[in-house]
Amino acid sequence: MSAEQQLAILPAKEVALAVFSAPNGLDPYLQKVREEIDKFNASAPDVKTTKGQSAYRSIAYDLATSKSKLDAMGKGLVAELKDLPKKIDAERKRVRELLSAWQEEVRKPLTDWENTEKTRKERHNYGIQQIKDMALFDATPQAVTVGNVIADLEAIAIDDSWQEFLPEAAQAKDQSLAKLRALLAERTQYEAEQAELARLREEREAREKKDRDDQIARDAAEKATREAEAKAQRERDEAAQRARDELAAAEKREQDLRFQTEQAERRAEQAKRERIEAEQKTERDRLDSIEREKAAAKRARQDEIDRQQAAADEERRQAEAREADKAHKAKINRAALDAFIAAGMPKDCARQAVTLIAQRKIPGIAIAY
Repeated sequence: MSAEQQLAILPAKEVALAVFSAPNGLDPYLQKVREEIDKFNASAPDVKTTKGQSAYRSIAYDLATSKSKLDAMGKGLVAELKDLPKKIDAERKRVRELLSAWQEEVRKPLTDWENTEKTRKERHNYGIQQIKDMALFDATPQAVTVGNVIADLEAIAIDDSWQEFLPEAAQAKDQSLAKLRALLAERTQYEAEQAELARLREEREAREKKDRDDQIARDAAEKATREAEAKAQRERDEAAQRARDELAAAEKREQDLRFQTEQAERRAEQAKRERIEAEQKTERDRLDSIEREKAAAKRARQDEIDRQQAAADEERRQAEAREADKAHKAKINRAALDAFIAAGMPKDCARQAVTLIAQRKIPGIAIAY
């Protein structure tokens, strides 16, 4: 199959999309390929010759080339179709933005008027709301405050500047004034009543204070009288007590003198007895000291004998323990040596290994005794 024949199986570019998208649209082109194959098979060359082998390779290559070109053409059509939505969306966006700009352009006079009208109405509504809010308070106000607000509200002019909101503004002002005047009357009456109550409370407190002061003065006078009488009585009682105390003191001095005389006699007798007892105790202590010294010397000799015996016993016990420990360690070391030798280690190496481990010269390895 020649290069011209290969190109003949490709549809023209202007009809390629219709051919590829139609059911079996490529059949006429594939039929031409089939005809070339049948023609080749009708006079098939000898496959045993070099020329025949080249002919087989050539037609197979031509078919592969035709297949690749048909597939590439179809792939190109698919790529173009994938780009088509992007182009359509881009044009849609351009049209939307252009028409939106034209829409804003043609509507701008109306939009400006609507914005101006909205601002005007909002200004009037805000003014009306301010009039209504003048009758509102966060906390109960004083009458003077309400009066000032009434004056401020009355000063607000309700004229043609309110335009079509004039009736609503007038109604809001009348209603707020009515509320404020009612509140002013209420607060005025309430504050007057409170002032009267305060005045009555002050008068009552003044009377109560005077009564308390009078009672305090009476109590002070009675207290002074009681204190004077109590002082006089204390002075009389103190004089009588001093007389009694002087008599009691004289009697006590006489008793003390007799007591001191008796005490001196008893002390002299007691001193005599104590001297005799001290002499006797000194003799007993001397004899007891001699006995204690003898017993202490005897205990010291026995303690030394016991100490020497205990030291000998302890030395013997430690020697036995050392011998037992040495025998125990030797037994374990011998078992370790035998194990090394049994594992194939030379006897001298095994002995050196056990010695180094026993001496703790090998890090991380120890013999458990």
